[in-house]
Amino acid sequence: MPVNTQQLTTQADLLRRGLADLRAQDAELAQILDAEVTRQHQTLSLVSSACAANPRTLAASASALVNVTAEGTPGRRYNAGCENVTLVESLAIRRARELFGAQYANVQSHSASNANYQVLTGLLEPGDTLLGMAVEHGGHLTHGSTAAFSSDHYKAIRYGTTAEGLIDYDEVRTLALAHRPRIIMCCASAYSRVVDFERFREIADEAGSILLADISHIAGLVATGRHPSPIDVAHVTTTCTHKQLMGPRGGLILSGRDANTKVPGLRTTFNRALDQAVFPGMQGAPAVNMIAAKAAALGHAMSAEFDAYMARIRNSADELATAFQAHDYEVVGGRSENHTVLLRLRSGITGSIAESALEQCGIIVNRHRVPGELRSSSVTSGLRIGTGSIAQRHIDRRGCRQIVDLMCRILDKVTPLGERDYALEPAAKEQFRLQTEALCTLYPIADYA
Repeated sequence: MPVNTQQLTTQADLLRRGLADLRAQDAELAQILDAEVTRQHQTLSLVSSACAANPRTLAASASALVNVTAEGTPGRRYNAGCENVTLVESLAIRRARELFGAQYANVQSHSASNANYQVLTGLLEPGDTLLGMAVEHGGHLTHGSTAAFSSDHYKAIRYGTTAEGLIDYDEVRTLALAHRPRIIMCCASAYSRVVDFERFREIADEAGSILLADISHIAGLVATGRHPSPIDVAHVTTTCTHKQLMGPRGGLILSGRDANTKVPGLRTTFNRALDQAVFPGMQGAPAVNMIAAKAAALGHAMSAEFDAYMARIRNSADELATAFQAHDYEVVGGRSENHTVLLRLRSGITGSIAESALEQCGIIVNRHRVPGELRSSSVTSGLRIGTGSIAQRHIDRRGCRQIVDLMCRILDKVTPLGERDYALEPAAKEQFRLQTEALCTLYPIADYA
């Protein structure tokens, strides 16, 4: 094959050349990538943990920074040739601090899960006690689940929710005072109400604990003032950048007024302990092209356009919750105060069945456990629904009601044949799929914001 000697001197040159070469020299992969874009446009995603990345973020992630090894942090690199990396990382740090009102930010974590584990390893010793939210009550695997690293290396104690699906702060306090955990983790991956960070901090201070807030699911709402911020309340805050922030898959570690204070029991401050935990503690050279994509997403998150997007996320969640209740479905927690609607299913339909049947009809949701759950996490009795993606489609009140009506009609046509197996007439499935595509056409993903 002849060598292409065209000089590529700008980011735009690289992107154009890369796309052309991919189509010409790896058509199989190019077709799969195009098919995924088509799938996303022709299906309705109500996945609580994701939205579509802004195209400017995608462009930044495809930058030549991927070619640079840059161990360390700005001003303290272990590699040469990092002048532009340092500019990009410094920009991302500045934007993260400005967006969230933080005094400290580390932007290198490859994911929020990594960020959580980096905080834990930086502030805990193996065998220390950790108090986190149980998965079956809405918590995340990294918050002390028996299936995850956090439970293998630490003594994990778990709190839950009340019968009404609300965080049981009395239980949190009782467990905290009984076990005196080194760290208390708050926030969740499937919780629809506002988290009382001040209450958590009071409990943490009373128990002599460090408070870690994981706001991965609500970061955009926090950044725009639509949910209370933990930045100056918790000792440390973590988040991902690919959910509400419309960024790449990656994580952030943040701290507010406690950033420069001494970590209880250690000889260093929170900011220094956290930097050391990321590198060299748990992570080698950062993915600096992803840091550039984070900088792009964080910049966009400070715009009026993004603020309007967060308003649509909240309004859509209210509309979906109300519409499901009108169809006699239980919304765990009674209503939504963020972007999540957690449904308890009925009529013998499990989360596994509902997830699969809806996907066949072009609607993407997640099965999820609910309070009082008896089924496994691979089956479940509930659905976790989020509004990040439909808010990008600018779906209005009428559209939200249409979505709920369509979902309920699909589930009404499903005949359970066990916990995972079911029957759905092919003709009905095809009719529902066409109705979904019609909604996608009516409400296209126009500007990813």
